[in-house]
Amino acid sequence: MGPVNWLAVVVATAVALGVSGLWYGPLFGRAKLEEVGPGGLGTRTSPGRTLMISALLLLVSSTMIGHMFARVGEATLSVKPWLYFMMSGGLAIAFVIPALWTSYSHQRISTRLAMIDAGYWLFAYLSMGLVFFLFG
Repeated sequence: MGPVNWLAVVVATAVALGVSGLWYGPLFGRAKLEEVGPGGLGTRTSPGRTLMISALLLLVSSTMIGHMFARVGEATLSVKPWLYFMMSGGLAIAFVIPALWTSYSHQRISTRLAMIDAGYWLFAYLSMGLVFFLFG
């Protein structure tokens, strides 16, 4: 196992936060607000608290992805660079999104909101994979 690229872990976290700002801002912010309503999920916590919680949890995810790539090793990743995207996107598709949708089905959250959130997680994980690819 090679060393974890800690700089890439931190940058990947920041990039995923940037994706979040775009995704839930200009891209799908209005659609999400229509789903949750003005008194819904979006107003339960302050924006600063949401940012801090998001950053912390994305750092956990990014750390795990960095560990996963370190475990695979630089030699393998250099000859199979698609693994950065296959593995990071695969985590989102096979674990994060099904867990999200399972939880949403129990809460009876709309399919539209589930699709918006699933799209975010897929793009966030792929963006983290891109950072590790660029830093690799």
